[in-house]
Amino acid sequence: MTDFKMALPVLLAFAISVILGPIVIPYLRKLKMGQTERVEGVQSHLKKAGTPTMGGIIFLLSTTITALFYVKDYPKIIPVLFLTLGFGIIGFLDDYLKVVLKRSDGLMPAQKMACQIVVTAIFAFYLVKFTDVSLAMKIPFFPGHEIDFGILTIPILFVAVIGAVNGVNFTDGLDGLASSVTIMVATFFSVVAIGTKSGIEPITCAVVGALMGFLLFNVYPAKIFMGDTGSLALGGFVAGTAYMLQMPLFLLIVGLIYVVEVLSVMIQVTYFKATHGKRFFKMAPIHHHFELCGWSETRVVAVFSIITAILCLIALMGV
Repeated sequence: MTDFKMALPVLLAFAISVILGPIVIPYLRKLKMGQTERVEGVQSHLKKAGTPTMGGIIFLLSTTITALFYVKDYPKIIPVLFLTLGFGIIGFLDDYLKVVLKRSDGLMPAQKMACQIVVTAIFAFYLVKFTDVSLAMKIPFFPGHEIDFGILTIPILFVAVIGAVNGVNFTDGLDGLASSVTIMVATFFSVVAIGTKSGIEPITCAVVGALMGFLLFNVYPAKIFMGDTGSLALGGFVAGTAYMLQMPLFLLIVGLIYVVEVLSVMIQVTYFKATHGKRFFKMAPIHHHFELCGWSETRVVAVFSIITAILCLIALMGV
């Protein structure tokens, strides 16, 4: 398949998302799968209460359907698809418990972590036993150089995968934010995958198209939210793709927004406990801090997306 034909999975996944949107959104609204907003949160978000969530089903189905057309000729798609679907199912269970069964906390933290560890363990086992993908990591800006962490390789994999998943999860807090940022990251991975003929390019391209289609419904003012179903799935995709390309270290560049979102929450919680109630940020994750500083929701999304696009260009220079 020529590089130009890789436009096909983008277009196919985009078309499926566009078709699924008008079908899934009314169905979720009918089932009253609406988002709830915290009263103590950003006040402008209160009007979003009742907007259908679990919309990640749209691009998850689009990506899966598109990838299945290519999986026979591109078997390396399998681990990425597994990690995407695996974390997407965890997110779906969490959303279902919160929205449908009205269990406010969804999956308990221990349950969610246990599920994430199991999915990550299966991914790691498949990678080691059934692929020829090396777990040595390419070093940004040092072409041809890799770093092997030896006995720490698998523990680092668990930290990287679960960290990336939760990073995307924290980023999902504004209309179109996680979608826009991840489109940039998926485009970066697609360029690298095509250029290196890695064998996973159909699924990276499919995610780009699926998210573009979903963004038509998720852009401000959103008609649907992706929920944990979508954000955890995207985290799984980002982590799985990074490992299949031996590029986990590049996530620190292209996924800097994810990293900052996680760090902002960690800093806020630590500072709150250490000072007995004081806050380092006005609100965490950090995108809410900027909102409370007077930035509009669309401005935060635009700035974060532009930063990610620039970081992706920088990372391309370091490949």
